[in-house]
Amino acid sequence: MADDDLLPVVSFGNLMTEGLTLSRRGQHDKALGCFNDALKLRAGDKHCLITRSKCFLKLGDTENSLKDAEASLQIDDTFYEGLYQKAETLYAMGDFEFALVFYHRGRRLRPDLHKFQLGIHKAEEAIINCIGNPSSVKLESKEELCFVSRQAELQSKKDNQKQQNKPKDQKDHKQTKKQSPKTEQQLLGQLYADKAYLEKLLKDEDLMQSSTRQGAKVMDLVLDGISYLNQRRDFWQQQKPIYAREYERKALRQGRARDKKQKPSDIARAIAKEMEDIELMLARGSAEQSCRKAERLLKKIQAWSEDEVPNKYELIGNLHNCIGNAQLAVGQMEAALHSHKMDLECAREHTLPDAMSRALDNIGHVYARIGKFQQAINTWEEKIPLAESSLEKAWLFHEIGRCYLELDNAELAQDYGEQSLQSADEEGDVEWQLHATVLVAQAQVKLKDYQSAILNFERALEKARLLPSEAAQNGIIAALDNVSKSFIAELNKGQKDGTIPSHEDRLFSSESIKTTAENEEEEEKGNPDEKPYEEARKDM
Repeated sequence: MADDDLLPVVSFGNLMTEGLTLSRRGQHDKALGCFNDALKLRAGDKHCLITRSKCFLKLGDTENSLKDAEASLQIDDTFYEGLYQKAETLYAMGDFEFALVFYHRGRRLRPDLHKFQLGIHKAEEAIINCIGNPSSVKLESKEELCFVSRQAELQSKKDNQKQQNKPKDQKDHKQTKKQSPKTEQQLLGQLYADKAYLEKLLKDEDLMQSSTRQGAKVMDLVLDGISYLNQRRDFWQQQKPIYAREYERKALRQGRARDKKQKPSDIARAIAKEMEDIELMLARGSAEQSCRKAERLLKKIQAWSEDEVPNKYELIGNLHNCIGNAQLAVGQMEAALHSHKMDLECAREHTLPDAMSRALDNIGHVYARIGKFQQAINTWEEKIPLAESSLEKAWLFHEIGRCYLELDNAELAQDYGEQSLQSADEEGDVEWQLHATVLVAQAQVKLKDYQSAILNFERALEKARLLPSEAAQNGIIAALDNVSKSFIAELNKGQKDGTIPSHEDRLFSSESIKTTAENEEEEEKGNPDEKPYEEARKDM
């Protein structure tokens, strides 16, 4: 066996999930590797680019963070997450003016998201903190501009003379003014304890005179550390002033209060987005994750009133359906059956015919999967009046007939197969004409009506050639060969018993059947591994 066959298959969704989990744990280096691998599988995925950009930003790599954010916007210039991430990266780089521009663009696209408004406020606060408040500047235009210019020049000279006459320690007092411990602790956060420890080391004269094994002086290392922390403190003071932090906390409190009283339109948009994510996760193969997300959303919707969510019970039923489908995908049959029954109960209680039809469809499907064919028949027969299109009826009659065939009730299987064929003819759907014709033929074989079965298998073979489906053709040819042999044996037995064959039997004489079988065998040469029709139908 080749080494490549031993390697596990890693999907884009698995890499994204693993990367997000590592990022939440603070393992940004490992998360970055997952996002890099995910982008190799799906280059240019804007959501993956944004998650990697956030990871770069956490690691302090603002340059690569900005590149990923801009790359996502090149793919979709209305991608609000890309606008927000670019604004956050520019803000972290100290480009507050450009950050403010992108916060405004994001707010125009998504005015419902509070984070853009918060970004605008903190960027404006940082700009004002850097250059001063423009409201404090008052310009007067009473004289000509040249006069104003001369006055400004004279005032500048006076200020310079006053500055020169001041003592040196007084002149630099503003620049060397130390932050209060409380303010410094708020700015540095957890790093404040590190700075206090380094300052304490400075008082140890013996230690400061020593050197490391590499020859570096301990004092230089300690001073470098304190200098770095002072630079960070000054940058964070510029980036997020204390009063901006207080505003942020206040805004968060107001945001939580506002979330409790969301508008129905905002709630509807949020629910629609989450429902889309749930269906997308299931389609990508993340059934367990889809199930958990659907269960969380179900609890939220159950807590809301009908005023907030007008279609509350329709959504509850839909979520039971999503949970049931996810449970079925992972093989939890009993749990899936329970979820689809909850969907049916909700639909009946609130008179939702579409949801009722969907739930009956899924319940019958689960019963058929676990081999409870009679329960599946009962469920699907209840769905028949709710079927709207001929195509839906063709599928429904076929599945009921198939269950009867599994229960060895060939007469009812043939009856439902003929109804399925009639509905498929009304719709003009060749594929379901094929399935229905094969079902009728299989039922006729069980009834030992070999002549009719041969005719129907030949009709089905013509349909399979129209699709075209080589797998279905091979399955039908194999079935046709078997039924032909059975019919020949039946004729030979009749001749031995002295039974006089009818005119129709003579038309299907052993010689003609052998000729038909031989012709079909000529067509299937080179395909020794024939599949039964039912296996072939799954591959169509």
